[in-house]
Amino acid sequence: MLPTNRPLTHPSNLMTAEVLSLEDPTQRLVTTIVQAADDRKAADILALKVTEVSFLADYFILASGFSRTQVRAIADSIEEKVATTWHRHPTQVEGKGENNWIVLDYGEVIAHIMLPTEREFYNLEAFWGHAVRVDLPPELF
Repeated sequence: MLPTNRPLTHPSNLMTAEVLSLEDPTQRLVTTIVQAADDRKAADILALKVTEVSFLADYFILASGFSRTQVRAIADSIEEKVATTWHRHPTQVEGKGENNWIVLDYGEVIAHIMLPTEREFYNLEAFWGHAVRVDLPPELF
């Protein structure tokens, strides 16, 4: 049972943390996405390993932007950096019309960039509460 003094979205409520390995190509993609989001000052960046709880992807990246313009800039930064570094483009992109929640699907990694109101309302951290939180080393930022 979760302590009652912590909100469900608090990252410490997630399963035991995993440390990224730069030997794994999927985890290197996670690192690239996190760095690109941080380049555009994304807030509350969280990586979840969902391999054991979802067939959709291996990792989800969650990040917040404080305006529709910033959400779009974060998504564009991720697309550009992944294209430059890995020569890959998302298989699906959703939400670029409204820019309040943009989803970039790279197959094994799905990035969710949201306004804080959307992130709080949909609370993906709680929905995927059985996922393993990935420790993001400070040197990524």
